[in-house]
Amino acid sequence: MTGSLRRVWLLGTIALTVGAVAVTVALAPAGDAPPGRALQWLLFVGSSVHVAATGWFFSVPEVRRHAAAHPGRYVWAPIGLVVGTAAVAAVLPERLFIWPLLAFFAWQFFHFQKQNLGLAALAGVAHGAGSVRPRERLAIVAAGGAGIAGLLVRPDLLQLAVDLRTGWLFPVAGAAFVLAAGAGMVVLRERPPAARPVQYVAVYLISLLFFGPVFLFDSPYAAVAGLTIAHGYQYLLIVGLVAGAPRPGLGPVVSLAVLVNVALLGGLALNTASHLHGGGIAARAVFGAYTGLLMAHFVVDAGLWRLRDAFPRRFLTERLPYLLPRPDPAGDPMASPARSA
Repeated sequence: MTGSLRRVWLLGTIALTVGAVAVTVALAPAGDAPPGRALQWLLFVGSSVHVAATGWFFSVPEVRRHAAAHPGRYVWAPIGLVVGTAAVAAVLPERLFIWPLLAFFAWQFFHFQKQNLGLAALAGVAHGAGSVRPRERLAIVAAGGAGIAGLLVRPDLLQLAVDLRTGWLFPVAGAAFVLAAGAGMVVLRERPPAARPVQYVAVYLISLLFFGPVFLFDSPYAAVAGLTIAHGYQYLLIVGLVAGAPRPGLGPVVSLAVLVNVALLGGLALNTASHLHGGGIAARAVFGAYTGLLMAHFVVDAGLWRLRDAFPRRFLTERLPYLLPRPDPAGDPMASPARSA
């Protein structure tokens, strides 16, 4: 069973990541045409549904207790983000709200790359290769930073109608991405063969090259939407495995049913709010609150998946022992993905 679940996670992560990008490129509309129904549904699940799925964690009593013990991250920061962005969106006209949105997108795509780094660490630990090494980590972070820079200097790829006159920097960001990706492949080759299993190599390369579409396509959907869908589906897969883990009390079927309902109902609400940026003050405030909820998702997830902390390490190790084997008590408890996740 352990080996089967490990393969489900590994093959699912690879297939969902590569498949999301490939399908999105194939379905991307030409020019300024709106996306077709199939791409809309893929985006709905990969964006709104995946964000709402974070709410499932609060159906778990031990997570609620942990959140109550750390209200700064799990209560006050989310409330502050939602209220603050609602107020800013209500006050600023749509044309000026673009500037806070650029900062939001930078944070969002940094969040994406942090997840990629965690996935590579999990793949290494789960398959006996050890966690991501410092220079491998640096290459992933640098490649992600170059991808984020490319998006910020070409806001048309984010479908933001603002001319920053920074398009000339896009090739510079592209060159930085190529250099970071090349360096990542070089340091990967420095691992001895026994520490370079194909499973780790596959997930590491996916993480390293994740932002490649930004520099390959001019269509916002082909360049960016595939990244959003891939990130969301990666997340839904691993959260589904956490929710479906056998536990005393609430059975896995009920737990998965709660996850599906929370994710779908919350996703519908988020999706509705995401289209209100062009309305009146009240509608813009709702859109701002929606943006704040997305940022709250970044904050909450950064805490719940921070494996250097005791609670997330214990909580996730108990539910994903095939990815996070318990460390040897006689050894270093941090010789795990904790330093990279």
